[in-house]
Amino acid sequence: MVFDNKLTKKMKFKDLTKAVLTAVMILSAGSIYSQNNNSGELNSSLTKFAQTIYYINSYYLDTVNNQKLIDEAISKAVSQLDPHSSYISAKDVKAMNEPLEGNFEGVGIEFSIVKDTLSVVNPIPGGPCERVGIRAGDKIVKIDSDNLSESKVTNEKVFKLLRGPKGTKVRLFIKRKGVKDILEFEVTRDKIPINSLDAAYTVNNDIIYLKLSRFAATSYQEILSALAKLNVATPKGIILDLRGNTGGFLGTAFEISNMFLEKGQTIVYTEGMRVPRMSERATGSGMFVKTPLAVLLDENSASASEIVAGSIQDWDRGVVIGRRSFGKGLVQQMFPLSDGAQLRLTIARYHTPSGRVIQSPYEQGEISKYYQALYKRYTNGEMFSADSVKFPDSLKYKTLVKGRTVYGGGGIMPDIFIPADTSGYSEYYANIVRKGILAEFMNDKADSQREQWKREYPTYESFDKNFNLVNQYVSELISFADKKGVKPNEKEIENSRFEIELLIKALTARTIFGSEAYYKVVNSKGDKVFERALKELTSSKR
Repeated sequence: MVFDNKLTKKMKFKDLTKAVLTAVMILSAGSIYSQNNNSGELNSSLTKFAQTIYYINSYYLDTVNNQKLIDEAISKAVSQLDPHSSYISAKDVKAMNEPLEGNFEGVGIEFSIVKDTLSVVNPIPGGPCERVGIRAGDKIVKIDSDNLSESKVTNEKVFKLLRGPKGTKVRLFIKRKGVKDILEFEVTRDKIPINSLDAAYTVNNDIIYLKLSRFAATSYQEILSALAKLNVATPKGIILDLRGNTGGFLGTAFEISNMFLEKGQTIVYTEGMRVPRMSERATGSGMFVKTPLAVLLDENSASASEIVAGSIQDWDRGVVIGRRSFGKGLVQQMFPLSDGAQLRLTIARYHTPSGRVIQSPYEQGEISKYYQALYKRYTNGEMFSADSVKFPDSLKYKTLVKGRTVYGGGGIMPDIFIPADTSGYSEYYANIVRKGILAEFMNDKADSQREQWKREYPTYESFDKNFNLVNQYVSELISFADKKGVKPNEKEIENSRFEIELLIKALTARTIFGSEAYYKVVNSKGDKVFERALKELTSSKR
């Protein structure tokens, strides 16, 4: 509650505290008295907080930003709970929801920022920028009156300048390779779809690969649309790649799990101290209930990804391959606040069908320790050896069909462990990637070669078979990096050559054919998790 400074000076203290308490009671009386046996203690604490706000507004020597004061007080209070409860200010609520709602309003480009230069990676097909003729490789040097060359360019700044209500206009000033003058485009903002399905293609003509980056409101429909285009009537297997997928909408996790489970099988159940047990079950309407399935996970797979993988594993429905997932298994409910802000409060835990708790252990108020645990997994060797992961007998469970042993206590431990491959890592490779040198080199190469690449490689198959410029580009990259301050190290370059060549080919493919081609290159050139999934789905045993 925000108080006007002049008003508070006229109010008696008891009137001010009464006003605060009255407002609190109006908003939450039912929950405070019906669910909390310590209502007297709570009221005392609220009175104390009201006193503090009153004294600050009445006697502090400078002007007070009450909104900021209250926001930070709430944030600090919530930070003393579990790692996933949070306070979202009113201005952040909309931005938080956009990636999951599946659309936003703006100009419709994929962009990259390298050395404070804003480049168009791709205009979104059918979007406002494509409609006016903006191309991949164009450099945006000015947006309306904001000259980007005169200030630091950040993602936040670009979003602020390019996004806006549907129907509003923005002027983009473009520097295009081969064109002397700066080009001016007037773009009318529109609703822009955000795709969550990064790739969908067939392997060996009969196995479908799906790469899902997040569980958005549109994910299920995206998958259905992609499957319709692939037109594979009876696939011999499906690879569902959830590596790096940190979650999203719970309902979408249900929709995708339902594609593979039989009617009545539990997908997940939730339970909390004040929330009764609730189970979500498959309807049996899924189109791939009998299709062989492999789910790919890594240490960055979380939440909805773990719900899907846990249900598949517990029902012995498919094979889970990769590394132990993050372990985010707490249920949050959004509680609206009076100014448009939201309190995201944990109310229950997720359990897999066998009863496993997905959530990794944590201490209340120790958020930094919680996120450091992922780094400890690395230093303890978990990313490289399944034997380094120790589970006490109390955390061992049995799958519900075959009675196999699976593990609780945080995350989903895969059926088949594939260690992280760091054999191609070197300081040289890390420097050209972290410092944006490889990205800048490939952006420049795309600017000069994009049209030639498209003429020379009309299909992905022709590109995959005939693209033979990798060695030349590696040599040019080494010289480019040297000019940027990263000196060549022959031993390290040789050690990382495969990784560098792979990225160059994958990024070239993405420039010509889009993000799906990137995954086609990466998956077909030594991705051990993908290769093992393919082996499992094509083996005679399956």
